Amino acid sequence: MAALPTSLYNTMTQRLEPVDTVEEGVVRLYVCGVTPQDRVHVGHARTFTTFDVLVRHLRASGQRVVFVRNVTDVDDKILVKSRERGEEPLDFSARMAVLAKNDLKACGCADPDHEPTVSGHIDEIIALVETLVAKGFAYVVDTAVGRDVYYDVKAFGPYGKLSHRKLDEMQAGARVAVVEHKKDPMDFALWKGCAEQDWGWPSPWGKGRPGWHIECSAMAQKYLGNRLDIHGGAIDLIFPHHENEIAQSEAATGETFSSHWVHGGFVTADQEKMSKSLGNFVTVEQVLDRNDPESFRTFLLGTQYRGPLAFDVLKEEGGRVRFPAIDEAEKRTDYFYATWELLQGLAAREGEGPLPNHAYRTLFEGTRAKVREALDRDLNTPVVLALLGDHAKAANEIGAWFAKPKKSPLPEGELVALAKLALTEWEASLAHVGLLQVSPATYAARTRALRLRIRGLEAAAVEAKVQARSDAKAAKDWTTADAIRAELTGLGVEITDAPDGSSRWRVLP
Repeated sequence: MAALPTSLYNTMTQRLEPVDTVEEGVVRLYVCGVTPQDRVHVGHARTFTTFDVLVRHLRASGQRVVFVRNVTDVDDKILVKSRERGEEPLDFSARMAVLAKNDLKACGCADPDHEPTVSGHIDEIIALVETLVAKGFAYVVDTAVGRDVYYDVKAFGPYGKLSHRKLDEMQAGARVAVVEHKKDPMDFALWKGCAEQDWGWPSPWGKGRPGWHIECSAMAQKYLGNRLDIHGGAIDLIFPHHENEIAQSEAATGETFSSHWVHGGFVTADQEKMSKSLGNFVTVEQVLDRNDPESFRTFLLGTQYRGPLAFDVLKEEGGRVRFPAIDEAEKRTDYFYATWELLQGLAAREGEGPLPNHAYRTLFEGTRAKVREALDRDLNTPVVLALLGDHAKAANEIGAWFAKPKKSPLPEGELVALAKLALTEWEASLAHVGLLQVSPATYAARTRALRLRIRGLEAAAVEAKVQARSDAKAAKDWTTADAIRAELTGLGVEITDAPDGSSRWRVLP
């Protein structure tokens, strides 16, 4: 085993621990993915953004990561919804999976190395169930519609070790109504038999479909081997899903299933967990209709991944909604992009001198190391955002010195050198968290178009008013110029006047 410098809270041991890997320099990560029955909601986005940051950080730190995120495209809810829509189940789930993938990409999440589906791994699932039956950890029962296979929980001694529950207590709380075909209330389905005319696949036990939990054990084993380095998901998967994965996998292989278990906290809406079952969820599609995806990602990273994240919705007249916390995150994102654009311009200047012994040099040189340190300590993204804010504040001060050289404590050549250092360390730090994934120009154009639409404005009309103000200024008609500025401010349009007399405008979040 090889220990990484990165420590994460391990649900199994309930403490912060360095991540141990089976193979030095390689991290095997499995994350439970979407069940494509509906659009991805904010809670999903938070979970997958968390693990996207983990992957980016590990890779930026020199590790090779093999990242697997599955798609549960075989599910009873998918069957019900596909029937309601008159589609074949796999056609419906494939269509919804594409939408889910697009939503996650919009949130800045990179594709995993492998994205296996349940329907594409029926053979591996059946083989694993056969192994569990042969080893005495599973049993077959006849039902009215077919033959089911159940996992025998009592046959696996340490059941409950992840959720830290005792089997006797779990049995006492189990519902008797689900015991009809089971030896024990806690036993769970590995294979569910169905009638020949129903949706399913042939198996040694007749036609049927896999149970929910067995899929992840089979796919993780195929792509990552018997022992994972990190297994992750949302906190609600600890029990029963991840507990059952451990029982299946370790019973089949005799090895520890995963060295580290990482779980993200809930997103809450009106102080309740956001979920499809409660009907209180907001989809990523709804968020991106109102806010830029970069600001959504910034919002998600503003809270450490294990803590609860409150998501407030403000309803306006006409049925419109907005998300105040994301609006605030968008202001921060604007500032970061403006800083990046400023640094690119300053670093491109000629006449670079030596790096000065200045406090800002020390700050810039330390940003990347401090970002890594924060992420190495349980992915502390709020600290990363604060570090980037400090970096940006110093960079903008350098920009002010360029604009007013008489007030600068340093000659221009040394300022150019500082700007280049700031730009290099800024971009290297961003790579660890996946922020600012497009160019400043692309971001500016994208947010302008979105904000104009939201405010019901036309770019040409705004341009005409800005030009009218410039004409009024040229004619020294300050009253008219001030009135136009006030009108545009009321519409949410900010005007910036350059030293050469030109004016730029942008729409505020």
